Amino acid sequence: MSEPDLKGVTALVTGANSGIGLPTARELARRGAHVLIACRNETRGRAAVEHIRRTTGTETEYVPLDLASLASVHALADRLADRLDGLDLLINNAGVGLIARRLTEDGFEKQFGTNHLGHFALTGRLLPLLTARPQARVVTVTSDSHEEGEIDFDDLAAERKYGRMSAYARSKLANLLFAQELQRRAVVAGLDLLSLAVHPGTTATNIGALPKPVKKLVGLFLQSADKGAEPTLYAATSPGARPSGYYGPGPAPLMPADRALDKDLAVRLWEISEKLTDVPFLLTHRPGVR
Repeated sequence: MSEPDLKGVTALVTGANSGIGLPTARELARRGAHVLIACRNETRGRAAVEHIRRTTGTETEYVPLDLASLASVHALADRLADRLDGLDLLINNAGVGLIARRLTEDGFEKQFGTNHLGHFALTGRLLPLLTARPQARVVTVTSDSHEEGEIDFDDLAAERKYGRMSAYARSKLANLLFAQELQRRAVVAGLDLLSLAVHPGTTATNIGALPKPVKKLVGLFLQSADKGAEPTLYAATSPGARPSGYYGPGPAPLMPADRALDKDLAVRLWEISEKLTDVPFLLTHRPGVR
């Protein structure tokens, strides 16, 4: 099957300076897309831009984004609203995992605040740009660890109970619930928007907080970041990707855990996420859009 031609496509990839985000951005650029490299560290972001230029001969662009800061999310969204007339592809890729309990600058537990709430707010703010383009896609990177995730709405800051893995699993469950609910709401609003989720597989990335020697040893048994990026690229570009699709290594379709398909849970999470971030999703119906 031939690769989709992405000339004229504008894509934003969060966390595109490392992990699976870098090969994702590199491949999108190689196929012709104009890619925005969104990450919090300018030095690493510009290094990613240079790496892509050197390896593919294409130009990408660094844009500052710290998903643990709602102010940073708003600043980027405002900047793009002034510069772009539309956005074809948003890849919610960045994440933190397996860290000791910390808070974001807005007071959220950091894994939940970065992995879910930061991407929730970013998607909401960029929705006008996404809906300005036909068949725009939002791809959210989750994990099979969502199967172990539980959301205690009475302890979202994890003050009473915190575990590095359980907090990560909770954030990944939230990612998948969000992706599913975004598609449902887009359909109701009559928007020509695809929301998809992906599980990259067990991949050698920088997301964990393991000591360097342990990471090096574990990395011998993990797939490369390039392989881990394949499900994301499939969801982002393949004509065969379906609304609400969840794709994993192969790439192949996966079945989410039952709790990730719980519509009541998704609605409750959506509503509280809007309140916590103060970012309402303007899902208004556009006549003539199928």
